[in-house]
Formats: sequence, C-alpha cells, structure tokens
Amino acid sequence: MSKVHNYSAGPCILPQEVLQQAAAAVTNFDNLDLSILEISHRSTSFVKVADSAIAMVKEMLSVPEGYSVLFLQGGASTGFLMTIYNLLTENGKAAYSDTGTWSSKAIKEAQRFGNIDIVSSSKDKNYNYIPKGFDIPSDADFYHFTSNNTIFGTQYKEFPEFDGVKVCDMSSDIFSRQINVADFDLIYAGAQKNLGPAGATLYIVKDEIFGRSGRNIPAMMDFKVHASKESMFNTPPVYSIYVAMLNLEHMLKNGGLSTYENLAQQRAKMLYSEIDSNPLFKGTAAIEDRSNMNACFALTDDSLKEQFDKMWNEANISGIKGHRSVGGYRASMYNALPLESVEVLVNVMKKLNS
Repeated sequence: MSKVHNYSAGPCILPQEVLQQAAAAVTNFDNLDLSILEISHRSTSFVKVADSAIAMVKEMLSVPEGYSVLFLQGGASTGFLMTIYNLLTENGKAAYSDTGTWSSKAIKEAQRFGNIDIVSSSKDKNYNYIPKGFDIPSDADFYHFTSNNTIFGTQYKEFPEFDGVKVCDMSSDIFSRQINVADFDLIYAGAQKNLGPAGATLYIVKDEIFGRSGRNIPAMMDFKVHASKESMFNTPPVYSIYVAMLNLEHMLKNGGLSTYENLAQQRAKMLYSEIDSNPLFKGTAAIEDRSNMNACFALTDDSLKEQFDKMWNEANISGIKGHRSVGGYRASMYNALPLESVEVLVNVMKKLNS
C-alpha cells in the first residue's frame, strides 16, 4: 500500500496495482510502443478497453437488458443538466430531494429550465440527516436524489420509492453497495470516488427514457446520441476510461461488489465505533444516516485541534480535514482504502485520549 493513508474525498485513492499498470501504459500501451495518451480512441486497442469497461460495469452491477452504459465527460455537474434536457418536458415538473451541496446544485440547474418541486430537504439542520416519510407527486416527470452526500457524511440506507422515472446521482458510493439497477431509470456518477481518476462520468441509462422530454436537445446533452455512438460521439476521456477499466478488473478479481460492500461496512464500523466511544470526538451526521464512504466528525474540545492535527500528520494521514461548510474532520473511505489505514487513524484518536 501507499506510505500515505489517503482519505481524500476525491479524486480518490486507487489500488497500487492499478496505479502501476496505469503508469506503465503511459509509456507503452498494449505493446504498441505508444502511450495510452497518444493512441486514437477509435483504434482497435482502445475500443477493446472501452468495451471491456462497459462489460465489467454490467457484470459488477448486474445491469439488466434494456440499459445503455456510457462513459462521458463533464463530471456529475454535467449530469445535472443532461437529466433536465432528457427528462423534463417543456411544461412539466420534476421532484428533487435536497440533502447536501451536490443535490442543491442539481436543483439550481433544474430551476433554470422549469417547475421544480423540492419534496424533501435536510437543509434546516445543515444537511446532517436524510429526510424520510415524504411524498413524491405522481405527475412528476422524474424524481432525483443523491445517494451519498460527500461533504456532510450522510447516505440513504434505503432508497426512496417512486413508480415514475427515478434518477440518482451515485457519484460517491457507486460500487460500494448492492443496488438493483432495474429500480432506476438513470444512474450517473463521476468516476473519481470508487471508479477511477477524474475525467470520466459513468451513466447507466434505461433506453426507454431516450427522447422522453420532447425537447430539441443539443447533441452533446442527448443520451440517445451518445448511446448510438457507443460513448464516442466525440473523443472520450481515454486515460480515465482505461484506468477505470483496470480498477473494475481489479475489483472483480478480488470478489466483486459483495467484497467491497463488506469492506465498506468494516471500515465504517471501525471508525464510527471509535468516534462514539472516545469522549474527545463526536459525529456530525445523524447516526442512522451515517455514510459508509465519508465519516464526518469533530473534536469535543477545540483546544486539542493543534495536537490532533500534528498527530495525524505525523502518522502520514492525508486528506481528513472537513469541508469548509462543515468544519471538523472527514475521513473518506473509498473502495481502495485498506483497513490498515483506518486502524492507523483509530490508533491516533486513541492516543489523543491517553
């Protein structure tokens, strides 16, 4: 493993094996004596990479027939816009849940285009919980929510039910838990959490929703266009897709989704147990809604901050400062983070208490 215990919220930690393979391909990819950064995206070698990445996404998530898997650019922030163009009718309305920064930004983009109904929100308590027991209008063109809130450390443990078109931004917890893709019409996720480096965005789109909005959609925003061109309507993010393929291969080789779900639960249990048992720390998210990916916590005595910061720095821990809107600390525990790294952080916390 890396000498540094990497808790970065994104771009994320990646397995050392994947990094080594990716580094080698920068100088000589597929024995071509060419870099992966230099080859044509339409070359036989890269088309094989893209096809493999798509096939492994389908295998990992058991994607049913009738769905297109796309690797596009623009991050999940472009996904906010693509969702609207493809699903919101000119005079229709959409339903959104507001549970954090990224869902709030998705709502802001949607409001530029039409009538948006915010059916639930945890803004009243600085997004430290997941709303429950709310109704979604049956006449909404679609319902959108964010499965895991990276900044505030909350996560849906059970997904909301909706009989209409359901959309989820799964950027920060995809490939860390079992999901039933058939329950969704659109899933999108920036690659830079559990999938690969920044640059690619994964979309899993039910083919039935193509053209649903009836809008005249710009080609770059149209899921149908991208699906018909197999993610190659324009030059795709070649290197990001390649590293994502390597990472998917690595995950499948090491047991697939069930293995990583189990590891996510182990990491979270280990860290939250220390947060709850150590009187010098407190969690900032509602216990029942705590994220397995992003554990947010704070000191109960701010006078210990300088000492604690010195201790975790000396332990080669990186990336645990909380987001400025929350403060405190945030330990992002994505798929490639070894249990050993969590043990190191927990030991530092214990020593602060000694």
